[in-house]
Amino acid sequence: MDDDRSEIMYLKVHKVRGEVMVAVCDRDLLGKTFDEGELSLSVEPSFFGEEEATAREVAEALAGATIANMVGERAVACAIETDSIEDENVLRICGVPCAQMVRM
Repeated sequence: MDDDRSEIMYLKVHKVRGEVMVAVCDRDLLGKTFDEGELSLSVEPSFFGEEEATAREVAEALAGATIANMVGERAVACAIETDSIEDENVLRICGVPCAQMVRM
């Protein structure tokens, strides 16, 4: 996994009732809201955090996640590259890719 600092994302790990939920978004999307039809996506700093992470750090977090939410080209690409999600399960809202993952 490449560790290029230009590919920085925001990452937050939430631990809730035995679950490890990872939230990751592209840096340029934090704080934005996207609305398309009945779909709405708010990339809130309180959920996605403001801790910078490289692709390598995101991959490590996803490896330990039981639940994950990814928003943005880089975040979703990282999840696909690490086999956390499959490309055909990516949703786009206003052209912004987003995906969720649950491990049972």
